[in-house]
Amino acid sequence: MRLHRLDLTAFGPFGDPQSVDFDELSAAGIFLLHGPTGAGKTSVLDAVCYALYGSVPGARQSGQGLTLRSDHAAPGTRTEVTLELTVAGRRLEVTRQPPWERPKKRGTGTTVEKAQSWLREYDAVAGAWKDLSRSHQEIGEEITRLLGMSREQFCQVVLLPQGDFARFLRADAEARGRLLGRLFDTRRFAEVEKRLVERRRTTEARVREGDSALLADAHRMQQVAGDAMELPELAPGDPGLAEAVLAAAAVARSTSRELLTTAHCGRLAAESAQAAAERALEDVRERARLQRRFADARERSAVLQERAGDHRDAQARMERARKAESVAPALELREAADAEHTGASARAARARDLLPRRFADAGAAGLAAAARRAAEELGGLESARRGERRLAGLVAERADLDRRERDDEDVLTETEAWLADWEAVRAGLRARVEAAQEAAARAEQLDGRREPLQRRLKAARLRDELARDLEAAQRKALASGEQAQTARAHWLDLKEQRLNGIAAELAATLADGTPCAVCGATEHPAPARKVAGHVDRETEERALTASRRAEERHAQDERELGLVREALAAATAEAGDTPTDRLAAEAREGEESYAQARREASALHPAREELRQAEQEHERRTAAQREAAVRTASRVGHRERLERERAALEEELTQARGAAESVAARAAELEGLAARLTEAADSARVAEGSAERLKAADGRLDEAAFRAGFDTPRAAAEALLDDAAHRELQRRLDARQTEEAAVRAVLAEPETVAAAQLPPADLAAAQQSAAAAAERLRTAASAQDAAARRCAELDQLSARADEGVRRLGPLREEYDRVARLAGLTAGTSADNERKMRLEAYVLAARLEQVAAAATVRLQRMSSGRYTLVHSDDRAGRGRSGLGLHVVDAWTGRERDTATLSGGETFFASLALALGLADVVTDEAGGVRLDTLFIDEGFGSLDDQTLDEVLDVLDSLRERDRSVGIVSHVADLRRRIHAQLEVVKGRSGSLVRQRGYRPSGRLGSGDE
Repeated sequence: MRLHRLDLTAFGPFGDPQSVDFDELSAAGIFLLHGPTGAGKTSVLDAVCYALYGSVPGARQSGQGLTLRSDHAAPGTRTEVTLELTVAGRRLEVTRQPPWERPKKRGTGTTVEKAQSWLREYDAVAGAWKDLSRSHQEIGEEITRLLGMSREQFCQVVLLPQGDFARFLRADAEARGRLLGRLFDTRRFAEVEKRLVERRRTTEARVREGDSALLADAHRMQQVAGDAMELPELAPGDPGLAEAVLAAAAVARSTSRELLTTAHCGRLAAESAQAAAERALEDVRERARLQRRFADARERSAVLQERAGDHRDAQARMERARKAESVAPALELREAADAEHTGASARAARARDLLPRRFADAGAAGLAAAARRAAEELGGLESARRGERRLAGLVAERADLDRRERDDEDVLTETEAWLADWEAVRAGLRARVEAAQEAAARAEQLDGRREPLQRRLKAARLRDELARDLEAAQRKALASGEQAQTARAHWLDLKEQRLNGIAAELAATLADGTPCAVCGATEHPAPARKVAGHVDRETEERALTASRRAEERHAQDERELGLVREALAAATAEAGDTPTDRLAAEAREGEESYAQARREASALHPAREELRQAEQEHERRTAAQREAAVRTASRVGHRERLERERAALEEELTQARGAAESVAARAAELEGLAARLTEAADSARVAEGSAERLKAADGRLDEAAFRAGFDTPRAAAEALLDDAAHRELQRRLDARQTEEAAVRAVLAEPETVAAAQLPPADLAAAQQSAAAAAERLRTAASAQDAAARRCAELDQLSARADEGVRRLGPLREEYDRVARLAGLTAGTSADNERKMRLEAYVLAARLEQVAAAATVRLQRMSSGRYTLVHSDDRAGRGRSGLGLHVVDAWTGRERDTATLSGGETFFASLALALGLADVVTDEAGGVRLDTLFIDEGFGSLDDQTLDEVLDVLDSLRERDRSVGIVSHVADLRRRIHAQLEVVKGRSGSLVRQRGYRPSGRLGSGDE
């Protein structure tokens, strides 16, 4: 990578456009970048890094965006950085513009524009630049791919920060590891360590989980076995846990089986004793039952003797009832005949009461003859009745004709009046429909304008709120910026004061006979003395810490200001410059117009529906008018026919009615008389027949009572029993007979008689003996069942424990293997003699390469005295692998790099930085780094060492490299002719460039 040209506009301290020609500066191989403190030397390097990666190096990367802009720039000038370089054989131009706050093109105030980037490539064939990309992401990926380095690696190997490498020399293994890890990206090895540790924890947790389950089974077995099992005093993960649990389980199972055998024998003996007691109890129960049976039979026999008289009366009553049963049919026949005669006589009397008095003494035959005569007269009136009904129909039909004629006249009158206004009504309804349609179209148009107006109004309100927030954020950022500048200026002043008095600080550590850390002398004739107001390291570091905190607060305030500006720009872009109250008024007017149009449009459907109904009503009324006219014309002839038929019928019916009001009335009289006569004749015939049947039934009843042995029919009726009384009497007789037979049978049983002669049975004693035997059996059975359950549960738990041990075997092996690997990679294993982590092992190899590359230059800078070597000795917490020592050829001894003096530390760290640049370059795929920058540190060298260091840097030209030295050491301005000077002033900094003049050897002191 070779830099050609850098253009700056409104960047950092540079308010006006500045340009740096690196081709001119690099012609000498070494060029000097110098200027007073705070002028902006480091800002040139920041611009290079920002052009390539879109961010500035190190801690300064938080101050990007709007804070990169120069405070000295004109308001309308945009911050821009353009870098032209050659990398991987391609000539590229990168342009970056951070976000900036510019004045509005219309109106007052400012707006924030987004960051922009361009990447172009020079086409040698066409002799012109061609655009490659304008995407921040694509440009960043392309630059990283071509350089083969991240921003951190670039800042470490191209912008060589000497302070970092001086700390690297004095740092412990952990600090070196962090730096090398960032440069060589060994995160994958750290990830391997992490993965192994996680896997070890996972497998360990699974082993402990398995051991916990095994111990849980052991505890359950102990609960089941009781004192027969002793649980081992082991915890999950302890060795020998599985074997101890299985051994204890085997002992518990053996003891439980012995207890089961003993319980089984006890149960057999209890079963035999219980069976004998049950047999004895059954014998006692049987004797007690037979004795109770005999006593009950004697008592029942005595009761039967006491009730013998009642039994004889019941037998006599049953005999009389059997005799009366032969008279029962005659009794029933006589009762039926009497009931029939009584009913027939009553019906005949009622029928005769309904007849005229002239039929009071007529018999059944006379009544029947009168009924036939009335029926004959009624038949002669049937034709007249039909005529009368027809006449009533004619009258009703004529009335209906008159009614319908009046209805049609009303319809014609109403329809003519309604149709007279039809045209005006239809025109009015159509006008309402058209007005509603226009309102609907207007509402649709207004609806499309509502949402944009509301969005603009919302954005305007947000714009006003953000404008107020912007003023507060600007004041806050301005105040924190002033505080940061004040704190930084204070720190730089203290630093400069401390550097001026550093000799006194170093002299304070001198002692007679002890070598000086700077010159190595053991005599100190005139050591420097601290003057009043001397600034020590602690004071400087406190000022530096305060400065950094102030810068962080300022950066945070700037970021917040940028967010407010971006939000304000977005809201302003949406709302424009229109005042909020005007937008609110427009939105309110739009809503009111829309609401009014919606209200008017809501009448569209009712108007259409009313027009449709009106048109349907017009069609209906027109049709009704035509139909009414047709019906009126047809009714004229029909009315004449009805009049002629009515006159003929009235003449015929006058003759048929006679004295009655109508033919129907005359027919109703005859019909009622004939019906009553017929009913009276039938009732009279029935009554005469029932009287004859009653007389015959009385004769048959007297004869049946005499034959049955009763004096009168009443006596026979009294002897009869109904079904319920007969069944109850028969049940009593049968129960007596059954009871007598049962008592005789019991008193004749031999075993019952024999039991009655024995002493009374003692049932309570026998039951007590049987209960005791049953209790002994239950106790024995319970003991056997408990022993069997214990054996079964122990067998089941033991089998599960065996299965768990078999499953845990491979898991334990996996854990042991993973634990050994995790301990080995973490440096905690005994197999890792150096206690070196995997990542440290990889970094140690890289450090060894860096030390070898750095030694080539260090030997030349130190005239062959010093050599950097890598050491894997243990250091700090017993770890090793990242030690760095220096070998002193004058003494032949190896010592830690932390013992180097200030000047020795500088050229050692410079050699280390150059060596690291070579190794990282090779690691990045061999990308050439033709331009390097070295920042500060030359003020600690004497003239001879400075010449040797410059010779080493000058030798870089052999590899076609150019080195830019950033320093304000005055002696370098005499030794290095190609210079880029940064001059600061009230209106901002500017650069002055002086190219290479080949006037002799580098370091001659020529101007």
